[in-house]
Amino acid sequence: MVNDFFEILKRLVTYFTIFDLLDIVIVSFLVYYLIVFIRDTRIQQLMKGILVIFVAYLLASWLKLNTLLYIIDIIVNNGILAVIIVFQPELRSFLEHMGRSKFSVGILFGEEDDPHEAQLNSINGVVEAFRTLQKQKMGALVVFEQEDMLNDIAATGTQVDAVPNAGVISNIFFNKAPLHDGAVIIRDGRVHSAGCILPLTKSTNISMELGTRHRAAIGMSENSDAVVVVLSEETGQLSIAIGGKLRRFDTVTEFTSELMQVLLPSNNIEQDQGKKIPFLSEVKRKLTRKGTGSHDSKT
Repeated sequence: MVNDFFEILKRLVTYFTIFDLLDIVIVSFLVYYLIVFIRDTRIQQLMKGILVIFVAYLLASWLKLNTLLYIIDIIVNNGILAVIIVFQPELRSFLEHMGRSKFSVGILFGEEDDPHEAQLNSINGVVEAFRTLQKQKMGALVVFEQEDMLNDIAATGTQVDAVPNAGVISNIFFNKAPLHDGAVIIRDGRVHSAGCILPLTKSTNISMELGTRHRAAIGMSENSDAVVVVLSEETGQLSIAIGGKLRRFDTVTEFTSELMQVLLPSNNIEQDQGKKIPFLSEVKRKLTRKGTGSHDSKT
């Protein structure tokens, strides 16, 4: 058994050429971008549909359901052209993305930046920016993108691609800045776009005192798994919208604590408060001293 294994390994090494290596790299490159393409667009829904059709085909073949097999054959034969027509914008976007992307060997072998640290830094940037904007009596609306990709929403604004520090976010929401009326989208720990238009909630159970920013935050959280944070221009109150529910907070400390809980893995919050962001360490100290929690609002 061992001798056979080494014999096979010897043959592989003997016949393996630089062209085989090139072949593997190219295929890996294409598979990587196919996965990114499926994740970032509506194609992921299409893939689920294809999987359902495939399972139905296997069951129909096994159970000899000829009528169902005939229908599936019609769907498959005409479906390819339909997919190309319906998803033409996504296919074009995919090819454009491949042309301008910054693919690297490090990405291929998993040597990317730590997403947890990037998210932590983005939280710190948003919190510090909100503290500054509070003093200046200015409002803000920030969307932390999660699993659901928000490409359609991001397309309504201006692409930024910047580090989410307090200066960048504060400047975006300065009341004389051209992008201050829209929302900022944070993707993978970076400011992805600004001036974005969010869908307003259609719920009739919303308090009349809530303005457009809060209604947009609730609407965005109803239509995706995004975490949306709001700074009220009128009152300076901080809010977080998740799953169509809005929670308002009396202090920056409470707001920051809740934001960390929903955006960071719970087992890493303790060490990050003391090791990564000094301000978050102060949050922990204040929470321990006051023993306070967040408050639900009327929605």
